[in-house]
Amino acid sequence: QVQLVESGGGLVQAGGSLRLACAVSGRTFSNYAMGWFRQAPGKERTFVAGISWSGGSRTYADSVKDRFTISRDNAKNTGYLQMTSLKPEDTAVYYCAVRFASGSVYRRSEYDYWGQGTQVTVSS
Repeated sequence: QVQLVESGGGLVQAGGSLRLACAVSGRTFSNYAMGWFRQAPGKERTFVAGISWSGGSRTYADSVKDRFTISRDNAKNTGYLQMTSLKPEDTAVYYCAVRFASGSVYRRSEYDYWGQGTQVTVSS
């Protein structure tokens, strides 16, 4: 079994920054890709960013490109999402997820395990 715990969410003013962390425990001896998704009230959960096991491949949604940076520290089994220039429309619950098999970084169904989510609220 694999457990993911997100942290770092909170309330921030527009233009501010936050760094989310995702701690992974359990099956950490296997290589896994990591993704971040978000879900605003009344909306579907959507892809934000993804990173390969090595960190050599990183993918971003157009809406966050050049503002968010995904990274990981495999020695600590932790992934990160650095968010800058935050906008009110970034307000959502942010979820991290891991995938052990190859697949589409964008599809929720391709991920094997999910965290419980962390709330990010950006005030105008």
